[in-house]
Amino acid sequence: MSKRPIRKAIFPVAGLGTRFLPASKAIPKEMLPILDRPLIQTVVDEAREAGIEHFVFVTGRNKSVIEDHFDRQYELESILRKRGQSASLELLEKDLPAPGQTSFTRQQEPLGLGHAIWCARHLVANEPFAVLLPDMIMMAKPGCLKQLIDVYHESEGGNVLAVEEVAWDRVDRYGVVVPDVWQDNHFSISGMVEKPKRDVAPSNLIISGRYILQPEVFTELSQQSSGAGGEIQITDAMIHLMGKQPFRGVKYVGTTYDCGDKIGLLSASVVHALQHETFGLEFRNALSNIVKKAGGKLTWGGE
Repeated sequence: MSKRPIRKAIFPVAGLGTRFLPASKAIPKEMLPILDRPLIQTVVDEAREAGIEHFVFVTGRNKSVIEDHFDRQYELESILRKRGQSASLELLEKDLPAPGQTSFTRQQEPLGLGHAIWCARHLVANEPFAVLLPDMIMMAKPGCLKQLIDVYHESEGGNVLAVEEVAWDRVDRYGVVVPDVWQDNHFSISGMVEKPKRDVAPSNLIISGRYILQPEVFTELSQQSSGAGGEIQITDAMIHLMGKQPFRGVKYVGTTYDCGDKIGLLSASVVHALQHETFGLEFRNALSNIVKKAGGKLTWGGE
C-alpha cells in the first residue's frame, strides 16, 4: 500500500457540549480554556507539530466563534499595536494558520462521529488523513499524532490508531481493539468492537481519539447504518475496512485527559499550569498554600 504523506486533519467540533452547561450555552466546549489556550487550539498545535498542512473543522450551529478564533481580528491587533504590546501580537501571529490552511463544513444533524468524518469527505478527497478529537487532550513529547505518523511511515502505511489501557469497568464507553503481533510500542490490529460489555470485551485497549485513516473509509461510511447509540460509528466503518487494509495500534507515550468531562478538563488545566515555564512554580506554591490552609481538604472561604 502506498504511504502517501498525511497533510490533512479533521477536527469534529459539532457536539453540543451539554456536560458543560451553562458555560457551553453560548461558548462552544472546544473554546473552553486550558489555562490560556482553548481546547481546540491545543489540539491544532499537536497537529501542526506532526506536519499537518490543512485543518478541516466539522462544525455545527453556534460554532462560528471557532472559525473566528482561527482568523484575524483587526480591531484587537490594532489596539495591541498602539499599546506596544508586541509579545501579544507575536503570540496571535504564531497561532494563526496561513491563508487557505483552514476549511469549515457543517454537520447539520448529530448523527455520530462517523457521520461527522463523512461530512468532510469532499475537503479531504482521495488522500489519507488524520482525525483528532478535541475533547481528548494528549500531553506528550513528541505529540501523540507525531508518534502515530512516525509509525505510519515506519510500517506498511495503512490505518493507524492511538490506543491506551483503561480499567476493565470502563471498556463499555469506548471502541476496543484486538491486539495481534507487537513490535515495540505498536501492533497489528486483528479486530475491534464498539462499546462492548466488560464480559465480552476482547481487551482493555481502547481507541483514544487520534486516527490516521485511508480515504476508502468514506466509502464504508456512506454505506454505514446506525450502530451503538443510534449513531453512525467510525469503529463500524473501520471494521468493514479491516478485511481490505492493514490497521495498527500505537500505545502512545503520554497522558490523556478526557476534557469532555469536567474532572478531565480541570485536571488538564492544573497539569498545564504546573508545567508552565513562566509561572508554573508560582502556581505550584499557590496551590500548595490552598491545600495547606484547607488542612488537606479544599473548602469555600470560611466553610
